[in-house]
Amino acid sequence: MTLQQIKYALAIADIGSMNKAAEQLFISQPSLSSSIKELEKEIGINIFLRTGKGVTPTSEGEDFLIYARQVYQQYDILLQKYSEHKGLKRKFGVSSQHYSFAVKAFVETVKKYDTLNFEFAMRETRTADVITDVGSLRSEIGILYMDNFNRKVIEKMLADNDVDFIPLINCRAYVYMWKEHPLAKESSVSLEQLKDYPCLSFEQGEHGSGFLAEEILSDKDYPRIIRSTDRATQLNLMVGLNGYTLCSGIICEELNGSDYVAVPFREDEDNRNSVMEIGYIKKKHSMLSDIAQTYISEMKKYLAEISPSYMVQEA
Repeated sequence: MTLQQIKYALAIADIGSMNKAAEQLFISQPSLSSSIKELEKEIGINIFLRTGKGVTPTSEGEDFLIYARQVYQQYDILLQKYSEHKGLKRKFGVSSQHYSFAVKAFVETVKKYDTLNFEFAMRETRTADVITDVGSLRSEIGILYMDNFNRKVIEKMLADNDVDFIPLINCRAYVYMWKEHPLAKESSVSLEQLKDYPCLSFEQGEHGSGFLAEEILSDKDYPRIIRSTDRATQLNLMVGLNGYTLCSGIICEELNGSDYVAVPFREDEDNRNSVMEIGYIKKKHSMLSDIAQTYISEMKKYLAEISPSYMVQEA
C-alpha cells in the first residue's frame, strides 16, 4: 500500500466518479482503476462498488477510507511542515454548531494565512455531522456542547468516531432575541414568560433527537417551535415573529450585529438551569496542524475577553 494509492482512493470517494477523479489527478482512467484494484487485492476488500452511475464505497470501504484519510492528513501536515515544496494548497476545515465565536475565531485565523496557498472551510452544520466530519477528517476541528441531558449520547458518538472532546468554557442558559422583543429589557426571563412566543431551534435532520439539539435545555417542553437550518434565517425569525432561542449568551456583535440581546434565563422549580460545556473535538491521537493550533488559540483568546457574567467557570 502506498500513499499514492491512498490519495487515489480518497479522490475517488470524494468525487464519486472514476473518470472525473482521473481527470483531477491527471492520470488515465485505466491507470487509476488498475491502481485501486491492486490496492483492493492487497488489503483483501472491495473499497468501491462500481455501477453505471459511478462508484460508491462499500461498508468495508468506508471503514478503510476513514483510516486512510487520517493517515493522509497526517502525511500532508508533515509534508507542509518539512518540505520545501510550496506548490500544494493546504486544507483546513472546521465543523461547528452555530456559534458566532467559532466563526469569529475562524476569521481571525484566516487573516493570519495567505488564502492563495490555503483552502479553508467553515461548516456550520448539524450536531451529528460535526462529529462525523471530524471522525472522517473532513474537518480537523469541530465545535459542540455537552450538558447533563445529552452527555451520554454525545460521548458515545464521539467514541464511535474515535474523537476526543476538549472543554473550552462552561456557561448557563441565556435567551437570545431581537432587541425590540417585548421581553428584551427584562433582567431575566422564564419559560412561563416565553410560552406565547415561538422557540427557534436548528434542525437536526430526520433522525435527529432532542439529545442532538444545539440549544441548551432541549429537554424542556416548548409549545411553539420553529426549526431552521441557518443562522441568518433564525435571526430573521427573531425579528419577524418575536422568536427566541436558548444559547450560551456568547454573542459576537461584530458578526451578528447589535440588533439582538442575550437575557439570562430564569429558572423555577420545574425548569432548572443547566451548565453548557462548550468545547472542541479532534481525532484521537492526531497531530494538530499549525493552523488548527492557531484556530484554537483564537477561540481561547476571544472567550477570555468576553464578559465574565457569561461564564460559570473556565474549563
